[in-house]
Order: sequence, then C-alpha cells, then structure tokens
Amino acid sequence: MNPPVPAVLAQLAGLLAKNAMPGVPEAERASDLGLSAMLLGVAAEMWDRQAAILVEENRAVRALLGETGDDPDLRLSALKAENDRLRARLIDAHAAAEAAGDAARQDAIWAELRAATERRKISSAPV
Repeated sequence: MNPPVPAVLAQLAGLLAKNAMPGVPEAERASDLGLSAMLLGVAAEMWDRQAAILVEENRAVRALLGETGDDPDLRLSALKAENDRLRARLIDAHAAAEAAGDAARQDAIWAELRAATERRKISSAPV
C-alpha cells in the first residue's frame, strides 16, 4: 500500500489525538473522523490482502524473468523487499526488450503491470 500502513496509522493517531482536545470545531472534528474511518477501512483491507498480492506478483514476475523459486519468508517486509528486487530486474528486462524490438516480451511485461494494478485496487475504487 502506498503510503505504507504504518505511516497511515501514525497520521490517524495524530488526528485522533487532535480531535480529543477541547475546542476543535465540530465541522473539523466530523471531517477528520470521517476521513479517519475511511482510511482505517482502506488500511484494514490492504493489510489483509498485502501478503497475497505480493506473493502473486512475485510469482508472476519470476515467471517473466525465467527465475525459479518461491517466497520462503512471508513477512510483509521480506515479501516487499523481494518484490522490489524483482521489479528492478523487470525494468531492466523491459528496457532490453525495447532495445531488441521484442514486442511479444514487451506485451507480456505490460500485461503483468496491468494485472498488478488491478490486484492492488481497493474495493471502494471508483474504476
């Protein structure tokens, strides 16, 4: 999730602390609490799905790169580090495919990037 869940939770903690203080205008308090509720819902959804998304993406990108292996460590930090490594390699592979004029490889890479975008959509996304 971008921004990462810990950053969202820290921001929400600040909003909650601010709104616990006396003298906060009711309209501001209502706005902040509505935003907080929405962000907590999004964070909960992404927290629940994040490991599955990263494992699926890592498998798909490994297949595109011709790598074997799996994700032995299912902690989000380890999955994200592997995802970052694979995506960096995918960028290099995409550049090489463009330089070589390999349209089929470029199409396969673009298909995975579109699929990754769809995987990361939240349920409340308007499109």
